[in-house]
Amino acid sequence: MVDRGEGNILIVISGFSYWAADSGVFECRATGNVIKGNAQPVPGDRVVFSPASDMSASLEGVLPRTNFFVRPAMANLEQLFIVVSTAEPYPNTVIIDKTAAAAEYFGIEPLLVITKFDIREDGRLGSIYRGAGYGCFFVSPESDGDMDSLRLRCAGKISAFTGNSGCGKSTVLNRLFPELGLATSQISRKLGRGRHTTRHVELFAAGGGLVADTPGFSTVDLTKYGIADKAELAWCFREMRPFLGNCRFTGCSHTTELGCAVLDALNNGHISESRHKSYVLMYNEMKTIKTWETSNK
Repeated sequence: MVDRGEGNILIVISGFSYWAADSGVFECRATGNVIKGNAQPVPGDRVVFSPASDMSASLEGVLPRTNFFVRPAMANLEQLFIVVSTAEPYPNTVIIDKTAAAAEYFGIEPLLVITKFDIREDGRLGSIYRGAGYGCFFVSPESDGDMDSLRLRCAGKISAFTGNSGCGKSTVLNRLFPELGLATSQISRKLGRGRHTTRHVELFAAGGGLVADTPGFSTVDLTKYGIADKAELAWCFREMRPFLGNCRFTGCSHTTELGCAVLDALNNGHISESRHKSYVLMYNEMKTIKTWETSNK
């Protein structure tokens, strides 16, 4: 048995952390000293530990994070797959755009996984988000679609799949990585769970990378991500970036002003109407946000 090692936290439940290292999956309750010196451990955190017996260990510390994402609660996330259903539930572009903007803010690559396209073909979604510069993957129960490309995109990365309830996120993950049940069963036995359910953010090794399954959601609250300055919002819309700084007036909000380079790009078809509507809605919401209302640990 090694004296000391490093690993990635897979899941945190009831104060216990489970993490993976080359020698297996370890269990530990974080000590007060660890929590005091660092933020509460979350999936994706890189930790230093000393193994004990029966695959338990002493957690010595949490290494510095490259980022911390609030929903799903994860650290060191590299890419976020936003799973969107074309039918039941129907896509909500505002929620997609809020989630993507939050990912952009923290330097996380947003991508779209569009499900159930065989039930309701929706080329509009792909057109909007490919036009914005995002990778899009189409999958369905009846077709492999972009499954191979999606699987390759996960290799060597720390990724999370997120989306509103009922979008087919867990189904996509099970099709991508049939070993998912095997990967989670080792932890589930420790927790006394009979099968995998998405009640918590859970990270697992699959396809040469680390992939997180996350609970579903129906709303996105920008205040939870710590994005307090509305002037930074336009930088979270990547298709707007080439036009920023070219407006006639300093401090342009890119909502209604004459001489706005972003609005000119919108009128010329370089920015989609749907994306700009989301931006305006988010900008107006942020005008009412006080700094103390935001939180990002």
